[in-house]
Amino acid sequence: MKFDRGYISPYFINTSKGAKVEYEKALVLMSEKKISNVQDIVPALELANKVRKPLVVIAEDVDGEALTTLVLNRLKVGLQVVAVKAPGFGDNRKNTLRDMAIATGGTVFGDDSNLVKLEDIQLSDFGEVEEVTITKEDTLLLRGKGDAAEIEKRIEQISDEVEQSTSEYEKEKLNERLAKLSKGVAVLKIGAVEEGIVPGGGVALLRSLKCLETFKAPNENQLMGVNIVKKALRQPISTIVKNAGIEPAPVVEKVLSNSNGGYGYDALNDKFVDMFEAGIVDPTKVVRTALQDAAGVASLLATTECVVTELPKEEPAPGMGSGMGGMGGMGGMGGGMF
Repeated sequence: MKFDRGYISPYFINTSKGAKVEYEKALVLMSEKKISNVQDIVPALELANKVRKPLVVIAEDVDGEALTTLVLNRLKVGLQVVAVKAPGFGDNRKNTLRDMAIATGGTVFGDDSNLVKLEDIQLSDFGEVEEVTITKEDTLLLRGKGDAAEIEKRIEQISDEVEQSTSEYEKEKLNERLAKLSKGVAVLKIGAVEEGIVPGGGVALLRSLKCLETFKAPNENQLMGVNIVKKALRQPISTIVKNAGIEPAPVVEKVLSNSNGGYGYDALNDKFVDMFEAGIVDPTKVVRTALQDAAGVASLLATTECVVTELPKEEPAPGMGSGMGGMGGMGGMGGGMF
């Protein structure tokens, strides 16, 4: 799940690579209310420290003594903690926090349905995620520990609200929430909301090869076209892998041989992953239209009797005359080389 809010203070940064906060197997504390009082946050800090897990605090805001306590514990004690403002406003923020709680298996404090006070927090009230990455602008929570059945139930509920809504603005916000809950990643591009998402990194196109394996071309010309498309579908992932300095063929074959449709290669971290879980996805509409546009251009070129292009100018070969004589002075450079 990804949302457009970053860390409240840069003092939470724990890596010099990109000025980010990165934790694994983190606890998530969610609150609809602002947290200012130090007494409200200390019990959560003690619990996180007891189980030796990082703590991510997501609230309407965190300021005053509470923020000071978190920052000091981070800088002086080395406690793994970070505070983030909850995304959205009003009812949208409340609903997003509830979505987040379901996705991570946690509780939202300050919610009308939860009468437990923050200072009485128990370990079971925290949400949990396998990975969290927070920058100045946004937060990414990966592989939450929420119950799959509850997540599916929430998705169905939001889908029903989309169908019943008559407000375009409300539909947009509902679709954003729906995208965040689907597969645990947030894709807020309009193409993804319209047609969903597919695994990125060229995986979706590569796996489309199977659809063409059973296609029977009625003539030689169409068979030639099918073979051209087959070759083209391999190119995006091959180019990505090649740019990472690796031989593409073994990677392509390994991806194709895996039965998991989301299985692919993470070039940035040099490992094979579930692309959905890693957040490496593309909007379906973008991938589809790119393929259609490429096919359209190729078809146009194939049926065009002539193509206008620029004739390259022939550059005259450089002379090999007496100008080379000046190189004799290079003998004096020998003493400076080591």
